[in-house]
Amino acid sequence: MNDRECIEFLQLALPKMEMRWVGFRKVRKQVCKRINRRINELTLSNSSAYMRYLDACPEEWAQLDQMCRITISRFYRDRGLFGHLENDELPEIARKAIGRGEKELSCWSIGCASGEEAYTVLLIWEKRLKPRFPNLEIKVIASDSDPNMIRRGEAGCYGPGSMKDLPEELMEAGFDRSGEQLCIKDRFKNKIKFLNQDIREAMPDGPFHLILCRNLVFTYFNERLQQRILKGIRERLTPGGILVTGIHETLPAGSNDLFLSEAPHIGIYRSYLRPWVNDDAH
Repeated sequence: MNDRECIEFLQLALPKMEMRWVGFRKVRKQVCKRINRRINELTLSNSSAYMRYLDACPEEWAQLDQMCRITISRFYRDRGLFGHLENDELPEIARKAIGRGEKELSCWSIGCASGEEAYTVLLIWEKRLKPRFPNLEIKVIASDSDPNMIRRGEAGCYGPGSMKDLPEELMEAGFDRSGEQLCIKDRFKNKIKFLNQDIREAMPDGPFHLILCRNLVFTYFNERLQQRILKGIRERLTPGGILVTGIHETLPAGSNDLFLSEAPHIGIYRSYLRPWVNDDAH
């Protein structure tokens, strides 16, 4: 299957899974390689034969869905974003929480891969902000649909490539060396709860002060699915809570009724000051 054939296949197959082709253009080679491997495993002749196989065996769509998962993550990815969270958003969230008499901040990392983003937020809080707010703890939930990623996140050990953007101060404070890898210290690891959840099917209970949903929902899913998930996210944010998206992502139509653009150039939005509602449908 050459590139043109793979593009034609993805443009036909992705909408059937509530995904959109535009999100996969730059990462299609990774997906096409997996599909080619699967076609060979099934001893099929080409992508057209694979599409017929999908029609004949509906359970294969779940396999294709797994092949379309993109896991690109590293610590401190998008330095400007994490600087803004540290200097502006997290301190403001903390001050308001203290003003309401709260003792804990809650954060949810959606599509967490192997935990780099979740651990980054935790380290920023524990090493740089906790001294300013000593009576305020942080709770981080990290969810992903891939059980292999969840196991890696729970293990908390990473190679140099994942750590290249992390400030040295946070690296030294947060990790112990184990051979060629760096492993998160237990006192930080124990502050994160990993959940094997598909955002399309389940969400953890809220409310959360901060939700990070970067480079997943608003890149790969179609607008109808984006809107449904965004409603569930909003219902799990505290009044005035912060949603963080990827810096190249935009929220779907209708989101102006749910969020204010706080810093859209780096993907930061604030929920309107409405009461949090637990919707059992999500």
